[in-house]
Amino acid sequence: MELNLKNPLAFIDLETTGIDVAKDRIVELSVIKVNIDGREDLKDIRINPTIPIPKESSDIHGINDEDIKEAPTFKEIAKELSAFLEGCDFAGYNSNRFDFPLLAEEFLRAEIDFDFRKRKFIDVQTIFHKMEQRTLVAAYKFYCGKNLENAHSAMADTRATYEVLKSQLDRYKSVEYKDPKGNISVPVVNDISKLAEFSTQSKNVDFAGRIVYNDKGVEVFNFGKYKGQSVSSVLEKDSGYYGWMINGDFPLYTKKILTQIKLRSFTGKLF
Repeated sequence: MELNLKNPLAFIDLETTGIDVAKDRIVELSVIKVNIDGREDLKDIRINPTIPIPKESSDIHGINDEDIKEAPTFKEIAKELSAFLEGCDFAGYNSNRFDFPLLAEEFLRAEIDFDFRKRKFIDVQTIFHKMEQRTLVAAYKFYCGKNLENAHSAMADTRATYEVLKSQLDRYKSVEYKDPKGNISVPVVNDISKLAEFSTQSKNVDFAGRIVYNDKGVEVFNFGKYKGQSVSSVLEKDSGYYGWMINGDFPLYTKKILTQIKLRSFTGKLF
């Protein structure tokens, strides 16, 4: 089934120096940008992360320090990439928990104000796990009937993710899904907004899940001594907590959202 798009949809996969969103860096980025008319634009870029690539990471994706010593840094390609992704919604595999948060960190380090809050995010892994419980290699075999060659090559994984989503739309278009509360819906329909809603497992405000929406749609802390309490009220009663988080080892995107909530007390809106 071909995708029913209102905006271009960018399938993204990253190979990185590790799995710490706040500290690790991108070494390879692949994008398949599916335009509304179905035309595809591709980007496959190796990136100098400016930090050493640990051997355990190189063993997974096959990229070492020598391979990227002449490659551009993320900051050098950030403006071009931002323009390429302008107006796109996003899709990936395990991307809501890793690829998109790390990409947001890289844009912030490059001082590019890329607005992720206006985008929709489809995590093909979440759809797969809710419906079947597998890995990407197994997902590709299960949905597409093919073996995934060159797994952990960014472009191979990106292409596989794109093909899996289209196959999921074919397979589940008439399947009812019952969530843990017993609510029945038909979630996997060819609509980006509904797919994004279904493939989101949490109500995160920031990517890392340090701040989430409660049942009333209010931003609350999701960790620490103020867990479950309104961010705005905490910042009002404990002025030092903001400084502690800003100076702490939190992702830059979390700090950006925290600052926006703090500024909202003066402006009346979240940017």
